[in-house]
Amino acid sequence: MPEKVALICDNRRVTYREIETEANQLAHGLIARGVQRGDRVVLFLDNSVEAAIGVWAVLKAGAVFVMANPTTKPDKLTYLLNNSRASCLIAQSKRLRGYEAIWAETPHLQNVIVVGKSEEVADCTQPLTSWSDLVAENKESTLPPKKRCIDVDLAALVYTSGSTGNPKGVMLTHANMVAANKSITTYLRNTPDDIVLNVLPLSFDYGLYQWLMCCNYGGTLVLEKSFTYPHAILDKIVKLGVTGFPIVPTVVAILLQMDLTKYDLSKLRYFSNTGAAFPVEYILKLRKLLPDVTIFSMFGLTECKRVSYLPPEEIDRRTSSVGKAMPNCETMILDDDGNELGPNEVGELVVRGSNVMKGYWEAPELTAIRLKPGKIPHEMWLYTGDLF
Repeated sequence: MPEKVALICDNRRVTYREIETEANQLAHGLIARGVQRGDRVVLFLDNSVEAAIGVWAVLKAGAVFVMANPTTKPDKLTYLLNNSRASCLIAQSKRLRGYEAIWAETPHLQNVIVVGKSEEVADCTQPLTSWSDLVAENKESTLPPKKRCIDVDLAALVYTSGSTGNPKGVMLTHANMVAANKSITTYLRNTPDDIVLNVLPLSFDYGLYQWLMCCNYGGTLVLEKSFTYPHAILDKIVKLGVTGFPIVPTVVAILLQMDLTKYDLSKLRYFSNTGAAFPVEYILKLRKLLPDVTIFSMFGLTECKRVSYLPPEEIDRRTSSVGKAMPNCETMILDDDGNELGPNEVGELVVRGSNVMKGYWEAPELTAIRLKPGKIPHEMWLYTGDLF
């Protein structure tokens, strides 16, 4: 297992041992730079080996990782750094060109670690270190730091874009993420033989979980920057014998315009979809074009990662359905008075389970709107705002 390839990215094949070693070295470096248990560390990186390793390094340091979309503008990055009160920023030096104004506006920021040349970062007033130097300084620290967290501690803040106002930080504990991870990989029937190709940004929780889940079941993740060059992606699926391809409707729309018969997709075991609803017409066309590829149509939201999935054997007769609650998750449909509704009645979806968030970061009023007590003592239900 240690010598197995965990990640294929940027023309590199990185083994589980290499991931573990560099994550440990970086974690020791973060601690030496003053990162404390529970500190927030923002990762402002595109899909890369460093982004994948950085997630584990932050967790090993006992801190909380915050993924920032690599297209985030300076004002939004400043908001994210200040709202999370991040003590450390890890970013590609190329991403920080034109971001000079953020340094004077982020008083909590104590360290900046750059992937690339640190001299390319202009006017930075915070202590600045390159990733490679930090790893080199800790080259002998190949074992993990002393454990500093328990499973109810925060692991991540995942910021939702939101249609109005500033993004909200969804607080996810280690236990939340492990529970969601286990449930999803159970119904996807993932095994160490799986090779999953991901074109989704790691800043998007659907993309992020492809990496987290892969490390859980011991598979291989092929991490791409985007789906900008679909023919190249399909060639890679064929060449590498990819078995799983997580998609969104925009990706499917492009796929359906291509001649898929030109590609040997015999190793491809499944597509999965979540986020925006999977249009029925897309499902029907994919089923016709690739009848041997299983389709997992799923529903979820950042606040609980995943709610439901449609068992693949039912997709031909219940194509428009979001399916049933995933393992270890409970759902109800309630009316405006909180009464449970029956079949064919429309109401709000509420969710209960160990996958449900701890709340919104420093927003107790908003948290109280979304998390409410139910009939079972001491348990909270997530009110999704979605009607079914």
